Amino acid sequence: MTRNPFTGNPLLLGFEEVERLIDGASKGSGYPPYNIEESGTNGWRVTLAVAGFGPQDLSVTVENRHLVIRGSRQTHRGARIYLHQGIAARSFERSFALARGVDVSGASLADGLLHIDLTRTMPEDPVHRVRIETR
Repeated sequence: MTRNPFTGNPLLLGFEEVERLIDGASKGSGYPPYNIEESGTNGWRVTLAVAGFGPQDLSVTVENRHLVIRGSRQTHRGARIYLHQGIAARSFERSFALARGVDVSGASLADGLLHIDLTRTMPEDPVHRVRIETR
């Protein structure tokens, strides 16, 4: 059985990890909604809309080069009677793949928005020279 390499192009070798990352990113729900924005030349900010979640309900971790955000609210049955409940309070897990050298530099919660700042800690060398040995 012949397996087609990433995107079916035989010139792209060793991109199986990228293929898995793309497959993983395309799956999952759209909750909670999020933004990703640039902040400087080596930084990004991921912002998630987490209305109703407090700091005790949220977890931000880096696991195996993935930024993982989890939210879980304690529900108090019988405490409230809703005529309409449009603000989602369900648990969630959202994950973002991080390149090598990208670290979380901070996180903050304000006005129902969770902000996570990312920084590239090592400069990316676009050129990798290979030494040719002679015998």
